[in-house]
Amino acid sequence: MSATVPGPDGLPRCRWCAAAPEFFRYHDEEWGFPVADDRRLFEKLCLESFQSGLSWRTILAKRERFREVFHGFDFDRMARFGERDVERLLADPGIVRHRGKIEAVVGNARCAGELVAAEGSLAAYVWRFEPAPEALAAPQTASTSDASIALSKDLKRRGWRFVGPTTVYAFMQAMGLVNDHVEGCVVRERAEAARAAFVRPL
Repeated sequence: MSATVPGPDGLPRCRWCAAAPEFFRYHDEEWGFPVADDRRLFEKLCLESFQSGLSWRTILAKRERFREVFHGFDFDRMARFGERDVERLLADPGIVRHRGKIEAVVGNARCAGELVAAEGSLAAYVWRFEPAPEALAAPQTASTSDASIALSKDLKRRGWRFVGPTTVYAFMQAMGLVNDHVEGCVVRERAEAARAAFVRPL
């Protein structure tokens, strides 16, 4: 089976795009391109946590509503959420109504604030876990890595929840810490060029 499928323009994309039409745009414009913005990084960690046990299509369809109810994933504001906010979120059909996950991301917002105070920024902290190219498996052949295991372990040590190694690896793929576009994918070279030009946050 080929690792790619034709996109709307006939050019090859990673095979997972075939699962839903909306995946092509996400794949072409976001997935695998490096990110240094703390809110975007925190958003992705939250959305990956919500995805646990669900499909990315479900989360992507609800992403705008997640952004609305979580104030653009401003973790300083989210850290002030209380039980009334949790109940409000549990009643919102536009998001994933799972008490454990909602409470986890609110707790993770508090942890994010503590992490920024200690490390300077979420971006600087996360990018310290960028794996060396020689440490990577072939694209899309692994669901965890030594780097995702290490980052997961350290986040959990700091009190984060719903950040297992598989969740963290999906985060690293999406945020460009690894380029997991398959060989032959028309976006792979663009993602690699973006990574080469990217200034790693300190």
